[in-house]
Amino acid sequence: MKKKWLYLLLAAVLLVTSLAGCGSKSDKGGGGLTKVTLNEVAHSIFYAPMYVAIEEGYFKDEGIDLDLVCGFGADKTMTAVISGEADIGFMGSESSIYVYNQGSEDYMVNFAQLTQRAGNFLVARQPMDNFSWNDIKGKNVLGGRKGGMPQMVFEYILKKNGINPATDLNIDQSIDFGSTGAAFSGGQGDFTVEFEPSATLLEQQGDGYVVTSLGVDSGYVPYTAYSARQSYIEQNPEIIQSFTNALQKGMDFVQSHTPEEIAKVIAPQFEDTDLETITTIVNRYYSQDTWKADLIFQEDSFTLLQNILEEAGELSQRVPYADLVTTEFAENAVK
Repeated sequence: MKKKWLYLLLAAVLLVTSLAGCGSKSDKGGGGLTKVTLNEVAHSIFYAPMYVAIEEGYFKDEGIDLDLVCGFGADKTMTAVISGEADIGFMGSESSIYVYNQGSEDYMVNFAQLTQRAGNFLVARQPMDNFSWNDIKGKNVLGGRKGGMPQMVFEYILKKNGINPATDLNIDQSIDFGSTGAAFSGGQGDFTVEFEPSATLLEQQGDGYVVTSLGVDSGYVPYTAYSARQSYIEQNPEIIQSFTNALQKGMDFVQSHTPEEIAKVIAPQFEDTDLETITTIVNRYYSQDTWKADLIFQEDSFTLLQNILEEAGELSQRVPYADLVTTEFAENAVK
């Protein structure tokens, strides 16, 4: 019981940090800079290149005064962009497919892809040096929201390994995102699927052990991307280009610096997380080739995404790549 409450306390501290990071750490340049509001699905070290771009002043260099807001969920991020509360959204691009298939005229267009692997990890109660996906059969697993990328990628991996997600194990999808770590610490489940920093936090408390990376086991997947309404992109191509240029500089930094150097740069975004923990998490993502060298959202990646959605039963009909993705800005950014 004490461990559970300790975990909840630490999780609350990290949540406060995320709230702070999703506002107070934005570029506030003034001086003729163009204000751009970006709503991110979560505030996570998983998105390190973006925070490098913020902390290194790349957005300011491109003439952008960036207001970073945390949506705490793709549905909330999407709502913020569609309503005009935010200019750009950062989330799983499956959300843009859902909106398109709902018949929206001013649909969302993806213009830059940040991550190319899933960012979550399978955590067990005991160390398992020789973990096999067959070890999960018959077990209780704390999973993610139906229709969300974390859960769909998890099921995609299970099927790749000949495991039926519906019959070969029990996946608990009743727990809110961000609360599964605390539930696992409190005794629920044999395994849990966790993002950072929850996976590392469970290890530090001795409550769980990372046994495999979903990012490695799923292969390259277009996990998160930046998107905006079609009308916004058409009316503000120079803003989208400047925004993408700043992001590319962040990508270049990550490709040319060590995890230790990256961790030091993004540390102000996570003030209540110690540098050693940040470095551990950056190392984990760095070693599995999480971040693309460029921001170009390729058609084969979009096809794979739709395959995953289709297998999960979440795709009413396939959508055209040419409608939902533009590579113009990302291609210009690497020239």
